[in-house]
Amino acid sequence: MPSPEFDLVVFDWDGTLMDSTPTITRCIQAACRDLGLPVPTDELASHVIGLGLRDALQMAVPSLDPAHYPRLSERYRFHYLVGDKETVLFAGVRELLEELRSRGRFLAVATGKSRVGLNRALESAGLMRMFDATRCADETFSKPHPAMLQELTRELGQDLRRTVMIGDTTHDLQMARSAGAAGVGVAYGGAHPRDQLVALEPAYCAASVAELREWLLERV
Repeated sequence: MPSPEFDLVVFDWDGTLMDSTPTITRCIQAACRDLGLPVPTDELASHVIGLGLRDALQMAVPSLDPAHYPRLSERYRFHYLVGDKETVLFAGVRELLEELRSRGRFLAVATGKSRVGLNRALESAGLMRMFDATRCADETFSKPHPAMLQELTRELGQDLRRTVMIGDTTHDLQMARSAGAAGVGVAYGGAHPRDQLVALEPAYCAASVAELREWLLERV
């Protein structure tokens, strides 16, 4: 067998492992309606997925006075907690993670979620013990800053050149590029269209979890 290319596989969460893009989009829009703010289009609301919550709301509602971000954040969290039970892992994700673990690869998550939000999602999905390390937007710089990947590789003693970042947004791929890691786009998540992902020249762009699995397992 050829030598593996990657020792550390880092996943985004929303839209990559969890089928949550439609829920997040609706929650951003509902929060804006609650406060009588301009409601972003589906395209704009989904485009900010993957960023830290404050950065996401700033981009989705650029006219909002920063003093009102806490109110908008509170309304977003309210709607997300109500709809959180609707979200599930994409089909095939659990099996892919288990196979990567069986091969002895390090697994990590780099997400725009808060620590509380990610822990709740991991617990709900039964994946709390699946990952060797995780990093959230309220713990370090938000994507596309490379800090999440830099911190994860330092924590796990890994080489960025042997690390692959997998995500459904250009924020993920820009972060990977800035950090010096490989980037893989997934076009099944729905947050950013395939043409925007491909424009950043990732190592691969998967149209399904099955395609991601096939590509990844040839390289780990």
